[in-house]
Amino acid sequence: MSKCEVTGKGPVVKNLVSHSNIKTKSTALPNVQKKRIFSRVLNQMVRLQIAASAIRDMEHVGGFDNYILNQDDSKLSKRAMAVKMRIKKKISSKN
Repeated sequence: MSKCEVTGKGPVVKNLVSHSNIKTKSTALPNVQKKRIFSRVLNQMVRLQIAASAIRDMEHVGGFDNYILNQDDSKLSKRAMAVKMRIKKKISSKN
């Protein structure tokens, strides 16, 4: 069972309800893809497991760097948190 490293989205247990109101348990998995995403601040590719919905959100916000910097730390995986710290360090060293 995969989990998005940026948003924290994971499998969800849900009920499929028939016309006769019989409830059957099932799991809904997020559309998680292994992607290489370009970070403009780091000037290199970053490999993460990321949900397709998060990719769309990144494009809406204005790129990977903006999205990950505005993301809550509790949702990020260890690898994503390490990338966020590298981006913050690179930004602070430029100033």
